[in-house]
Amino acid sequence: MPPKSDSVEGIVLTFVNEQNRPLNSQNVADALQKFNLKKTAVQKALDALADSSQISFKEYGKQKIYLARQDQFDIPNGEELEEMKKANSKLQEELADQKKITSELESEIKSLQSNLTLEEIRSKEAKLQSEVQEMEEKLNKLQSGVILVKPEDKKKIEESFSEKVTQWRKRKRMFKELWDNITENSPKDQKEFKEELGLEYDEDVDVTFQPYGDMLASLSKRRKVSR
Repeated sequence: MPPKSDSVEGIVLTFVNEQNRPLNSQNVADALQKFNLKKTAVQKALDALADSSQISFKEYGKQKIYLARQDQFDIPNGEELEEMKKANSKLQEELADQKKITSELESEIKSLQSNLTLEEIRSKEAKLQSEVQEMEEKLNKLQSGVILVKPEDKKKIEESFSEKVTQWRKRKRMFKELWDNITENSPKDQKEFKEELGLEYDEDVDVTFQPYGDMLASLSKRRKVSR
């Protein structure tokens, strides 16, 4: 007679049949912790079910392995297995389609979330309008002949720029000469040696001398013409 479904034996029997795979008492006890069943009670139930032939078991040394009785299950024939395979393949295709649709929806949601809200659009529009107005005011001043930078201030800025770019060029040349002398007979890889010393070239910080050199040349040329 099968045990009551809410008894310890009933709970254990239901679990073993549902799993339909080899289990030891520890596997069963771990899985049934939600029922507050102790391992000793689970072991006792397994042994009782095995003794009453409601489940099968085999002994491997000191350990017992329990398994649901296979004669209670309907075993499909070859034709049924083939149908099951086809059904499984179809379900896999449907699952792949659903995953694709889900992925597309998630991408669309992310795209929508990245768009500006109406409030953000209005705020950005107001900021841009303010910038346009400021630029128009500057343009009007320039067109009316208003001097925005005093000649003496302009001269100071140009002299400061000229001095700094000249120093930059000079120090680049000095460093190159010094570096070439140091590394000429060094067995170390120059790139590794540079990293070891913590040195950075202009290019390492996305800066190039050429544009500033060109500006300095243009400035010098302008000064000569104005003299």
